[in-house]
Amino acid sequence: MLGHFRHHLKRLFFGILWVWPLTLALGVLTGWAPVETRQGPPKTPIKPVKETLHGVTIVDPYRWLEDQWSSETRAWINAQNAYTRSILDPLPGRDDIKRRLAEFLKIDTVSVPIVRGGRYFFTKRRADQDLPVIYMRRGLRGEDEVLIDPHPWSPDHTISASILDVSQDGTLLAYGVREGGQDEITVKLFDVDRRRDLPDHLPKARYFGVSLTPDKKGFYYSRHTARGSRIYYHALGTEPARDREIFGEGYGPGQIVLSDLSEDGRFLLITVLYGAGATKSELYVKDVAKEGPVIPIVKDLDALFSGRIAGDQLFIQTNWKAPNGRILRADLKHPAREHWREIIPERQAVIRGFSLAGGKLFVNYLENVVSRVRVFQPDGKPVRDITFPAIGSVGTVSGRWESNEAFYAFSSFHIPTTIYRYDVATGQQKVWARLAVPINSDRFDVEQVWYTSKDGTRVPMFIMHLKGLKRDGSNPTLLTGYGGFNVSLTPRFSPRAVLWVEHGGVYAVPNLRGGGEFGEKWHRAGMLENKQNVFDDFIAAAEWLIKNGYTRPEKLAISGGSNGGLLVGAALTQRPELFRAVVCRYPLLDMIHYHKFLVARFWIPEYGSSDDPEQFKYLYAYSPYHHVKSGTKYPAVLFVTGDSDTRVDPLHARKMTARLQAATASDRPILLRYDTKAGHSGGLPVGRQIEELTDELSFLFWQLGVAQGHTSSP
Repeated sequence: MLGHFRHHLKRLFFGILWVWPLTLALGVLTGWAPVETRQGPPKTPIKPVKETLHGVTIVDPYRWLEDQWSSETRAWINAQNAYTRSILDPLPGRDDIKRRLAEFLKIDTVSVPIVRGGRYFFTKRRADQDLPVIYMRRGLRGEDEVLIDPHPWSPDHTISASILDVSQDGTLLAYGVREGGQDEITVKLFDVDRRRDLPDHLPKARYFGVSLTPDKKGFYYSRHTARGSRIYYHALGTEPARDREIFGEGYGPGQIVLSDLSEDGRFLLITVLYGAGATKSELYVKDVAKEGPVIPIVKDLDALFSGRIAGDQLFIQTNWKAPNGRILRADLKHPAREHWREIIPERQAVIRGFSLAGGKLFVNYLENVVSRVRVFQPDGKPVRDITFPAIGSVGTVSGRWESNEAFYAFSSFHIPTTIYRYDVATGQQKVWARLAVPINSDRFDVEQVWYTSKDGTRVPMFIMHLKGLKRDGSNPTLLTGYGGFNVSLTPRFSPRAVLWVEHGGVYAVPNLRGGGEFGEKWHRAGMLENKQNVFDDFIAAAEWLIKNGYTRPEKLAISGGSNGGLLVGAALTQRPELFRAVVCRYPLLDMIHYHKFLVARFWIPEYGSSDDPEQFKYLYAYSPYHHVKSGTKYPAVLFVTGDSDTRVDPLHARKMTARLQAATASDRPILLRYDTKAGHSGGLPVGRQIEELTDELSFLFWQLGVAQGHTSSP
């Protein structure tokens, strides 16, 4: 995914794509186990379903668990939750975990602001609140005014609000209402000056963006339908059922169609992505001010394109003839390809995105997985680099083409998020907001190492630990990764990582193939028939940590979510002896049937489909659910999922829990934590987040035998 769509799609399709695990000291628990662990989990009925695919006979003993709402499945979920609670609740140290998590999470937080008409719009959550509240500030030094507070909407604070767009004059706000962790939202409009909702709203669905018109007479939006993604125009005061379809006819459920309105409201930029983590996209432009036709910019090249419009100029980021990315400029008066001009050529560093502000281009680079931002003139002439205090992660620079003001956020593993206000003309920057997290960053070391994977490929890995760490193999180590969809893992602040390290742990993040850390070649080396490379890279990282004295198998845990859940699922089935404990969150595990559920058709370009006989071969070769072997001593596993995951169907975690419980020959527990409100897109109140993290951390510290102790705030 390219440009500003990358961040947008991460939230829409993968949400919390991977999890930064953490923990607190719980005590030396080696040899201690609740009675329930020895008794074993609830028995799961076996109802084999046999099918033959491409000449291969496959037997699924737990196909019945795919029916999420049957009375039998619900009774099974309740029994599993009761078993999990009987194991986790008695573990010592849970109060200490909650206390320390509260110190990290129950703090004032604020988002990067959106500036419109001299007004600053952002979300802020006070330390004593569960959910972000939408605020407005009149001028840079004005008072913060509450616009939308979602706390009264639900007794358990599981309904949240998010900013979708703000009109140019700052008087009209479009916002989304999310229930639990669902991807679907309801779109509403808010009159800022009168402090009230307008009657107009869009029903609950999966939306890919909202763009208000400058005259505030309507807005453009993209919505996922049964036929596929479609772009519509909604005129205020009319029924959504009458909304005019602008674009999308002929595209099916596997394509993602996005739209973005230019700042002046003249041009609608349309992007078609061939799946999430796509390797191909198309660009179109429509002059909506003149009700012009939809004009194709590019639709016939097997490469990625994304764009931003400033005036009548279209800036295009692409990996066409440039795997590491380059930026082109097209005049919308003459948009034909022969008139395109390259303004920022490909270089060794990978372009991860770009934005426009103050008449300049802000280009985000990754250079050996280290974030860089360079500022350019519209003709590609370099202006300056933005400097950062340490190795870390920087978000997209947010601003307006006609404004001299821009904002960005920076963090690292051990450096809390800081939002900077940037003067485009002078390059001066000042802190706009800083999270007041109680840590002493000077205690930590962050290093980048390189190791060799199975096929000889060199792979980088970030490692964080306390200064003076002894490499005697005794350190509890948490290894996490992702490896897919062109997503790059850079050092960003994580309470989980900090707490793990505070208690003598090692926290490791390898940059696996399948990600975007080294451009499209790196991505393609870990997708489709090359997916096993990702698992080999992850296993090689674990072996390197052991070989170099950081840890040993009984002190090594792994964690991953979504595509990262597939990663740890493959690791635990391919090398069960290598790990002591696994946390597998919102995972994909049945890779033979994954594409038949929810929005998983978006991921076929990344994984392939078992409907294809050639793709079936490699999917079946690694599908974790189909490689569970009876009599194997599996590590302890905690699966985390919930009913509100409308992206990765929770059937994966349900079926894998049952299969591992029946198959394992070890006395280590296989647990399922199933939340009826949790899902991929977050939205849970802070209190519920702390409960979920407490379960994960108590489980990991119990299994790894971390010494009990109290950690004070620095």
